[in-house]
Amino acid sequence: MDDSINALLKRRLVHVYVRQRLGIERDLERRALLVRASFFRSKKWYLSPALIRNALRLVGLYSRARNNATRVQVRENIMRSHRIPLEFEGLTILHISDLHVDMNEGAMQNLKELLRELKYDICVMTGDYRGKTFGPFDATLDGLSSLRAHLKEPVYAVLGNHDSIRMVPGLERMGIRVLLNEAEPIVRHGACIYLAGIDDAHFYRTDNIEKATSEIPAEAFSILLSHTPEIYRQAAYAGFDVLLSGHTHGGQICLPGSIPVALDSVLPRRMGSGAWKYQDMTGYTSVGVGSSIVAVRLNCPPEITLHRLERHCGESALR
Repeated sequence: MDDSINALLKRRLVHVYVRQRLGIERDLERRALLVRASFFRSKKWYLSPALIRNALRLVGLYSRARNNATRVQVRENIMRSHRIPLEFEGLTILHISDLHVDMNEGAMQNLKELLRELKYDICVMTGDYRGKTFGPFDATLDGLSSLRAHLKEPVYAVLGNHDSIRMVPGLERMGIRVLLNEAEPIVRHGACIYLAGIDDAHFYRTDNIEKATSEIPAEAFSILLSHTPEIYRQAAYAGFDVLLSGHTHGGQICLPGSIPVALDSVLPRRMGSGAWKYQDMTGYTSVGVGSSIVAVRLNCPPEITLHRLERHCGESALR
């Protein structure tokens, strides 16, 4: 690893955490290379890009699926809670997830066009910026830098299971604040809410909700960014009001009615995409902008989401 990146990470983060994350990355990269070398030994051999492409060609859907993957939509979601301070009434959060920027240039270009017209107060990104789960990431950082030029400040992010911690210095140099088991106060007209973010809980399992909540007052309205929604129970019982996540791609290839053929997550199907609720916490799982494995989508268009906060006088609600 480049010594300058190593030094930057150790100045920015706790040394034990950096050593842990880098060690797990090396182990998983070696495992990924072994799986590629012994294709049919993998439990998920059916996720081969060639098999997916050929299957879609066989049923005459490959061209349509490729075109669908570029047609990014803007969705709107209202989050209501009696705990939202009056000063944050109407605050709008732009939520972008699962870009996989080096896999689909068409989707990235359409996203940039959409961003020019959007009005929002904060942008959050919930991981998976790279196409592969290992290997070089220069093309990813270049693509993100181009996209960052179209985003208004401030921009916050967490890492996903496709992302290396070595990307953090590059992301922060371009003005993206990466939350690694950390929280930031968001101040508006003298009032404050908290935005927290955890590291990937799906692949690397280096998430630490306890650390992320350590500086959040119990009475404060708080939002958690997590690449995966799988930690919904931990987040709810830790006291978070909102969980924003991605990872699932909504299934990416779905049956009519947006019914996913498969979800790469252990959670109730209703939490696989869109708005949901668990206990007193509201959540939203983005189906993402990019595509995983192959740049195709069926019955599951790519999206970015505008979340608007509204103070609700009764008990917490989500629409």
